[in-house]
Amino acid sequence: QAQLQESGPGQVKPSQTLSLICTVSGESITDSGSAWSWIRRPPGKGLEWLAAIRYDGNPYYNPSHKWRTSISRDTSKNQFSLQLGSVTPEGPAVYYCARGPTNPSSYRSSESSDSKQYAVWGQGTQVTVSD
Repeated sequence: QAQLQESGPGQVKPSQTLSLICTVSGESITDSGSAWSWIRRPPGKGLEWLAAIRYDGNPYYNPSHKWRTSISRDTSKNQFSLQLGSVTPEGPAVYYCARGPTNPSSYRSSESSDSKQYAVWGQGTQVTVSD
């Protein structure tokens, strides 16, 4: 059973890039059968899936944000990361990392933002975009 923990800056300035790291323990991120996702909950809104990286390194992106999104991994540290550019002012959003399925179709539908698709979650990290 995997355990996931997010780390982030807490606050970032508008137009800058948000960088987050998810550290995974109990399971290798290169094990077949899983993909590793970033999901956010903006203030007053529902979950929004952002990106995933499969066990073999194949990335998936939310088309609404892919122009400013990059997901990567460091297999030696069993970590994967998110860079989200051009952030705009908003209140505290929570960013989660989570383990999900490998099926590409799982990330082409609204179910990509369904919490039931993800078996294991981190506790989340809060990020505020402000001056």
